[in-house]
Amino acid sequence: MLESPSIRWYSFSVTPSTENVMMSSENPSGADNQQETVRSMFELDPRWVTGFVDGEGCFSVSIHRNPGARSTGGWQLHPVFHVYQHERHRDVLEALIPLFSCGRLRPKGPNSSVWTFAVDSLRDLEDHVLPFFEHYPLVVKASDFERFAVIVTGMRKKEHLVPEGFERLVRLAFAMNAGGKQRSHSIDEILTGSSETARQALSSYAARA
Repeated sequence: MLESPSIRWYSFSVTPSTENVMMSSENPSGADNQQETVRSMFELDPRWVTGFVDGEGCFSVSIHRNPGARSTGGWQLHPVFHVYQHERHRDVLEALIPLFSCGRLRPKGPNSSVWTFAVDSLRDLEDHVLPFFEHYPLVVKASDFERFAVIVTGMRKKEHLVPEGFERLVRLAFAMNAGGKQRSHSIDEILTGSSETARQALSSYAARA
């Protein structure tokens, strides 16, 4: 069992319309701020966070339809770093926001009692999440993180916008999380569409030449 994290107080304001939590100040809220929706949270020890993420976190790369992604046959990669926790312990998730300097909170589903801390901005992933776990290495999820890091870095370099790079990143994504057993689309279905798009582009170029 993980030890309790060390305590240092922060203040957070919750945006009512989106339920997203944003850090507002390092000072605890006082009585004068009682009319605002405020949550106080402690600073987490980074090494404790690594163990916590090994048990409750997930590095995932979903692949879904996007008609606008013409260069890859209408498929799009979407990397996300998640950490889950029951609403009773939502404060722990809130403390991840100042730790990573990014992210947001939301319920896992409309009627779910489980909340998730999520980061899906490529810039935030590359600038904050990847360096953190490179400095404080994971154990259980080390291999998934390594593939996740390559995918995020590759997408920041626009590798996913060409068929060859897209295929490389898709194969890495399917190697994550027990080989992609829970995916709704097969790798053949995804890559066939991408390859067909590449062939059509090549044929169109040859015809113009």
